[in-house]
Amino acid sequence: MENTTCLLNLLIAIQPSEIYHLAAQSHVKISFDLPEYTAEVNAIDTIRLLNAVQLSGLTNKIRFFQASTPELFGKVEEIPQKETTPFNPRSPYAIAKLYSHWIVVNYRESYNLFACNGILYNHESPRRGEIFVTRKITKSVAKIALGLQQTLELGNIDAECDWGHAKEYVQAMWSMLQQDKPDDFIIATGNRCSVRKFVEIAFSEIGTDIRWEGEGVNEVGKEVETGVIRVIINPEFYRPLNTSVLVGDASKAEQKLGWKSKVTVNELVKEMVANDVELINKNV
Repeated sequence: MENTTCLLNLLIAIQPSEIYHLAAQSHVKISFDLPEYTAEVNAIDTIRLLNAVQLSGLTNKIRFFQASTPELFGKVEEIPQKETTPFNPRSPYAIAKLYSHWIVVNYRESYNLFACNGILYNHESPRRGEIFVTRKITKSVAKIALGLQQTLELGNIDAECDWGHAKEYVQAMWSMLQQDKPDDFIIATGNRCSVRKFVEIAFSEIGTDIRWEGEGVNEVGKEVETGVIRVIINPEFYRPLNTSVLVGDASKAEQKLGWKSKVTVNELVKEMVANDVELINKNV
């Protein structure tokens, strides 16, 4: 992704009809620690890829998808967010992705490239990276169930997200590139769930109920039956700047793409916990 010549050679050799640009440094907290790297990967690499498409002479043959993010909305002006909601990014990650979002629009309008932005709200699956809070929770809960871990450390458990299943979101990406005209779409469930609730659902999958005690950084989650502390708050996991509630209105996608999320957050968590228990059992 950091070499235009290599990208150009690949495009000429492969002659793709569709490109799905998902490459990114996609962890918001890490973007505060590595802002220059995040800008390079999330912003400049997108223009390299688009430039390679133009130089390859395939502009009129390729359909291009760019994975955008609800973090663009940041400190939101309305809930839920729509395609017309103003952007107000609150992290180096979001600011870099804002460049990618607008450069895709620019190439679409300047060079008649069939290019779409999918503003993909949080989409999870058993394949989610372990540095992300959802997979961190489900893997830790699986380890606790198997007696391999005692506690789970988290940051802001009251943060709310719009969580969907990655397999459904990939279907939406494909659908965007099958339309007669390119456009940008919000892909979301329209439902909000806190990290706290996600934790409770995950523990319920191993037959454990969690009771919360204390406040702020001193809050803990205890097993109801035993009183054992299973969740503690670590201030190191807080972001320097928090976003508002990010929940999307995918009515445009439903109307034009025929797409609507069907997997509930409970079903998602159930699948992820079961998968992590199975993976850990295989490696024990």
